[in-house]
Amino acid sequence: MKEIALQQAKTIAANIRKLREYRDYTQDYLAAKLKISQNAYSKIELGYSRITLERLFIISSVLEVEPADLISMETEELIGLINF
Repeated sequence: MKEIALQQAKTIAANIRKLREYRDYTQDYLAAKLKISQNAYSKIELGYSRITLERLFIISSVLEVEPADLISMETEELIGLINF
């Protein structure tokens, strides 16, 4: 069960990173929106730190996607959803 949760956390982190890159946003930009350092934001994308629900909602708002989409979809599906 723990392995599944870790894999899902990595998928969410990868989705956040890929969508940030797709939107052509820097880590500094998202870190500023979250009011954290770029280093702390980088740890979120790398999956080294756990993301709070509050931060998930802020990130999804900045990236213009639903929080549930970050959690439930693969990156390619998300980008396809944005392009639709």
